[in-house]
Amino acid sequence: MGARLAIWITSRLGAGIVLLTTLALSTLVFLTSPAQPEAGPTDGLPEGKQSTRVTELMDRFPSGRAESAIVVFERADAALTPADRQSLDATRDTIARQAQVTAPPPLRYATDERAALLVVPLAPGLDDETRNGTVDNLRAVLRADAAALPDGLTAQVTGGAAFGRDISAAFAGADVTLLIATAIVVAVLLLVTYRSPILWIVPLAVVGLGDQVAAKLLPWIGRLIGEPTDASIGGIVSVLVFGAGTDYALLLISRYREELRRTPDRRAALATAVRAAGPAVIGSAGTVILALLTLITAVLTSNRTLGIAAAAGVGVALLFGLIVLPAALAFLPRGAFWPLVPTVGSAETSESGIWARIAALVARRPVGVLITAGVVLAALSAGLLTTSIGLSQTEQFRTKVESVEAQKALAAHFPAGSAQPVLVVTDAATAGQTADAARQTAGVAAVGRPETSTDGALALISVQLTDKSGTTGADSTVTALRDRLTPAGTLVGGQPAADLDQRDANARDNAVVAPLVLAVVLLVLIALLRSVVGPLLLLLTVVISFAASLGAASLVFAALDIPALASSVPLLAFLFLVALGVDYNIFLVSRAKEETTARGDTRVGMLRALSATGGVITSAGVLLAAVFAVLGVLPVIVLTQLGIIVGIGVLLDTLLVRTLVVPAIAVLLGRRFWWPSNPGTPPGAINPPRESHPADLRQTARAVPAAESATRG
Repeated sequence: MGARLAIWITSRLGAGIVLLTTLALSTLVFLTSPAQPEAGPTDGLPEGKQSTRVTELMDRFPSGRAESAIVVFERADAALTPADRQSLDATRDTIARQAQVTAPPPLRYATDERAALLVVPLAPGLDDETRNGTVDNLRAVLRADAAALPDGLTAQVTGGAAFGRDISAAFAGADVTLLIATAIVVAVLLLVTYRSPILWIVPLAVVGLGDQVAAKLLPWIGRLIGEPTDASIGGIVSVLVFGAGTDYALLLISRYREELRRTPDRRAALATAVRAAGPAVIGSAGTVILALLTLITAVLTSNRTLGIAAAAGVGVALLFGLIVLPAALAFLPRGAFWPLVPTVGSAETSESGIWARIAALVARRPVGVLITAGVVLAALSAGLLTTSIGLSQTEQFRTKVESVEAQKALAAHFPAGSAQPVLVVTDAATAGQTADAARQTAGVAAVGRPETSTDGALALISVQLTDKSGTTGADSTVTALRDRLTPAGTLVGGQPAADLDQRDANARDNAVVAPLVLAVVLLVLIALLRSVVGPLLLLLTVVISFAASLGAASLVFAALDIPALASSVPLLAFLFLVALGVDYNIFLVSRAKEETTARGDTRVGMLRALSATGGVITSAGVLLAAVFAVLGVLPVIVLTQLGIIVGIGVLLDTLLVRTLVVPAIAVLLGRRFWWPSNPGTPPGAINPPRESHPADLRQTARAVPAAESATRG
């Protein structure tokens, strides 16, 4: 960051203008934030896939986009009695009279006579809120009618509408829950880090305001890209803003504390800290933003939406962390650090503490350190051998929900695919042949009567599978149907086909986006460090760390009885870990280059950087890992998995890769680490005085740290 801007932000006038402008603009955002746009029928679906095209064609049929709920009646220990059947007929009549419900067909009874199934068609064209309310009312009616059901006969609601309702319920109040949990975690960790009853409040308040501004910007982003940012995207963005913003605050305040030990004028010290920390913070945020924007190339619209929304959130975190926070700190006296108030000439804890000792260890045994770290990473990576990808719809929740429990009951007595059929769209003239071909396909349990479109050109056929959606069996049947029917111009869609298409789209996005992320991160590192060797090695360490993180997380999931990774998790985890993992390397290596430039010695520069930044980067890493772990408060497997993988990865990057691996590599390579650049002794000090600043910015000479003495010893 430029010296003039840093000086202005930290001056009394500049800081006041920044804070007043921030409050005014934030208020404007709060007052003008629009409602989220309504979700479209194809939102989140992969473009060009058969399931998406079928969804687009549904308006041409009389049933339109009407969804159905399915009521599963079960007597678990015996066959249904005549009294049971009579009671079920009465319940069906009651359901048929409910609002937003069209006439349900007759009950279907299982061949084992222990269960019955009632399809409840909902009125076409319902919005999400009305659909959810209809499912809630249906469940309430069944609970009220339960007293009239014979003892031992249960009733539960599943089907597409019920699954949608339970997913919405899982995210109900998620923004408040995440905000409270995240704020508590950040507050505790900041209090422990600063050991001050006052100072932690400022970064928490600034980052918290930034988080709320980012949340209010999401509806604008949704309108801009034409797709709503749902609760899961909002949760991820909130975690990123809190995590990244707090990391930037930790780095800035740590450098500010250093400067207060050298400079009598606190505003001059703050300006120097902003100017010194600015390039690393901007480089870090820029890396994350550009990496997130690679999701624009994704096939899945939900991935593209997340990329744009998350990039905007990190941009907000950057502005609040590097502009608003210094302005707020400018009005605080040194006493805000109480009881550990830094005074001019006080000892640098980095020169005698644990990080200086770790730096000395790396200096003495770089090869041994690398070998030990490599063994640990390889051992964790072995967990990849147990990793599998792909969850069915009933495996998406961590807690028990009615739609999942009802689906299990249904699968025990009926074909598991009864709740969510495949939808086949074909020419009306060939509907009979298409239905016959579908019946002859392995894995098909039943085929419904064709429904003709309003213009008479197309036919819609419902095909029930023997396996539930999202399973290997259902995927095989959908593929077989397409192989048999697609050559005749028929489209195969519905939920089982959409699940398969989304997994295929995720596989494609993995193959395209992951290399782009690596390329973007590499280019940013090369531009920031003006080096080629160092960036390549840094990127390699982060990729290895990702493999170890995914392997370790797979072992955790196995212990938690989570059968596999959701198909969207590997790409998102890779994106966040590569971008955020490089962050800490940027913080370390930027400081190392600064120290190397001042002293002309890569070995000494890297060890001094490790000593100086060890505490703050470790605090930032622990905090970011804890913030991502907060995603686990939501009962959705995808977010739980993402939080665990990223949390483990950030800790590995912070405590192992950045602490031991990168410094050891730099010590072994020496000046070659910076090739083709050649950091040498500069003509002036690291932070030369600026005549335009009224305060004296000249720094006192630094004492040789214990780590530097160890390298000579």
